Amino acid sequence: MKSFKGWSLVAFTLTILLIVSGCSDSASGDSTRETGDKSGRGSGNGKDTLVIGLDDDPPQLDPHLSSTAVDRQVLHSLFDKLVDIDEEMNIVPKLAKDWDISDDNQTYTFYLQEGVVFHDGTPFNAEAVKFNFDRMLDPAMGSPRYGEVAQVEQVNVIDEFTVEVQLKTPFSPFLGDLTDRAGMMLSPTAVKEAGEGFSRHPVGTGSYQFVERELQSHIKVTRFDDYWGEPAIIKDVLYKPYTDENIRLTNLISGDVDMITVVGFKDIKKIEGNSAVKLSAKEGRGFLGLHLNPAKAPFNNKDFREAINIAIDRQAITNVVYHGAALPAVSAFPPASWAHNPSLEVPKGDLTKAKSLLEKSGIKDPSFTIKVKPVETDKQMAEMVQSMLQEIGVTVNVEMQEIGSLLSSAIAGDYEALYLGWDGRTDPDGSVSRFFMSNGYNNYAKVNNPEIDKLLTDARVSLDQEERKKIYQRFSEVVFDEANYIFLVHIDENKAMKTNVNGFIHYPDGMIRPDRIYFD
Repeated sequence: MKSFKGWSLVAFTLTILLIVSGCSDSASGDSTRETGDKSGRGSGNGKDTLVIGLDDDPPQLDPHLSSTAVDRQVLHSLFDKLVDIDEEMNIVPKLAKDWDISDDNQTYTFYLQEGVVFHDGTPFNAEAVKFNFDRMLDPAMGSPRYGEVAQVEQVNVIDEFTVEVQLKTPFSPFLGDLTDRAGMMLSPTAVKEAGEGFSRHPVGTGSYQFVERELQSHIKVTRFDDYWGEPAIIKDVLYKPYTDENIRLTNLISGDVDMITVVGFKDIKKIEGNSAVKLSAKEGRGFLGLHLNPAKAPFNNKDFREAINIAIDRQAITNVVYHGAALPAVSAFPPASWAHNPSLEVPKGDLTKAKSLLEKSGIKDPSFTIKVKPVETDKQMAEMVQSMLQEIGVTVNVEMQEIGSLLSSAIAGDYEALYLGWDGRTDPDGSVSRFFMSNGYNNYAKVNNPEIDKLLTDARVSLDQEERKKIYQRFSEVVFDEANYIFLVHIDENKAMKTNVNGFIHYPDGMIRPDRIYFD
């Protein structure tokens, strides 16, 4: 049997590299940059509500149905996971205090924390774990988590606090997937009673419990007094959506917002120079780019897709839109990832070659529309792509949609080009399989490439990291050649807060865990 310690160190440790805004790549070391007051915990200022400014209004508070990063910021206060990550990306216990892995790597036995209850008083136990897996696996549910748990053959309750999960085949990303929403445990009682309305009153085992929600206004959670672990320090957390990054920053500096989850890249220097606020930054593990729909003209032409791919100057976008707080991207994996392919060169905007490919495509007077969220960086990116492609004779239109509508367009395949990214996962598989496998939940363009399917399947089965690294490097080459997705940037993961906010730990997944935060 394999212990969880060995598994986490071998399979899931990533080196996090600090990228300083406006500067060249730094040397390795402490990956968190923080500016401003660094005083220790004091007696407090009497304030009992932490106000967190989000970049959007979360579409979904049911972890099994959630598909956006902004949802996760709230979910982390309400739901505990079976396992979590630490600051070094190691997988650590949470609701599962320990686990064993069988010699054939297909059976995981989880030993659960005892004395845990959901916010509605329902006991957390092995039956609850089985219920959650069964719900995600139910085809009628249509859960975005299905791809993360699809390898589960069956879940067996051994006793009240021991549960066995049997996989169909060895699946190396399994524990990594459980560090996100697939590992969040929902109250079976609340799910059965609320049905499709669970998202309107979510019930987990987290250190905070749901109080109320007013759409486009706020979400309020309060400390759960019967929490099984160390109780949260601050009593209440209020999440407020601010899609306009200027308004979000203004409310942080001079308003009632204590923290913001997303910092406008143009505002980084402003924050670093303001004594009222401080910044924490880590290199991001995700990517941003363009989905090109090969089911629609002109993107059903591979030469045309290739022309677009090499005509875009990523470094210019990095400098102008992201103010240097990003890296040009050529694959899903940033340089800090062990899956990164260093042999892939980032296109520098080769207009001559792009024009040649465009001529080869045979498309006359090409044009297409990019759909983007109505946020400043997305609009700037689209305008830069518009300008760059105009140089090779391609007309680009820009259409803005709110995130919910944008996701609906993506799922329905109702787009020509669409700007969406991914915030990365603990295991590389979680960053790519859902987008590029033919049966991937987020395979919005319904791309079907047998080589990609085989590569990602082989990477899932292998438990040898060096072997998996070679597979992912080849995968990156194939995806780049197909050009169904144009990787543009890997952005830094920034958080900003007032200087009296302390105790924040900047985890590599970028999710705020508010329970250890306090005011000084």
